[in-house]
Amino acid sequence: MDINDLRGTVEQWGEARGIFIVDIAVSRDDDVTVTIEKNVGSVELDDCAALSDFITGRFSRDEEDYSLTVTSAGLDRPFKVQGQYLKAVGSKVDIRLKGGRRFVAELAGADEDGIQVRYTALEAVEGKKKKMPVSHDERIEMAQINSVAPWIEFE
Repeated sequence: MDINDLRGTVEQWGEARGIFIVDIAVSRDDDVTVTIEKNVGSVELDDCAALSDFITGRFSRDEEDYSLTVTSAGLDRPFKVQGQYLKAVGSKVDIRLKGGRRFVAELAGADEDGIQVRYTALEAVEGKKKKMPVSHDERIEMAQINSVAPWIEFE
């Protein structure tokens, strides 16, 4: 199966439905996994089933021996594509930077080059005995980022 043909087919199908590709993986055994996300809301089982039907209708299993899995990106997985960053603007994310720094912040913006985040941290402030909350608005370049994932908060 040609991955570029598959990508074009999935992109065409997804555009009309507000769905974008996060990843397409094809193993040596022709196990195809297509990971998708919605621009708004969550991917539902019906979305995965509809895309699976669409793909199998376009790529004959009689001509090409492959298995197919269509799945959502998942809440616990790091972002892979720009669309995931854009969807998460305004929400909290777990950020891991190269060098080991890790923190939770509100994703304020994103582009191909980096992300804009807002967070508050307890820091030593001159003239104060206790650490005080200090607000930060910071730009982080993509080259500095190890991973960014949704922050899951349990209440």
